Amino acid sequence: MAPFRRGLPGVPGCDDIRNVGNVGRDSLPVLPHHKLLAYGVARELLRAVMACRIADAELRSHALRSSKSACLDCAEGAGRASRRDKARAFVIARAECVEAAAAVEIAADCGDAAAAPAREVAFLADRLVAMLTPLCRGA
Repeated sequence: MAPFRRGLPGVPGCDDIRNVGNVGRDSLPVLPHHKLLAYGVARELLRAVMACRIADAELRSHALRSSKSACLDCAEGAGRASRRDKARAFVIARAECVEAAAAVEIAADCGDAAAAPAREVAFLADRLVAMLTPLCRGA
């Protein structure tokens, strides 16, 4: 029977839990946000927003800025020390996620984005909100 292996998929040098913290010059360091699953989902959300190719420049800018902010605020929350500071950053990340999803939804309603990629954004936003909600407690 193979030993139980659990690492951080997609993080170079962390394919096995034994490698976490053992970072050499040829691999990236594992920072607090790399261990936060919500950060990974926020990055998926950003890529999905980009894949929508929103035609309206204002809605595209809104969607991209808010999805980028969701990623950054997740990372900030992971890096904060106190529970209250963490919760505050996760509250902001949650709001930015909802804003990004709304911008894409409005773009799809106006015919400025295709429906299929917009549904993917809605799915990922729902997932991210569900992950961030418990982290917001204590704000």
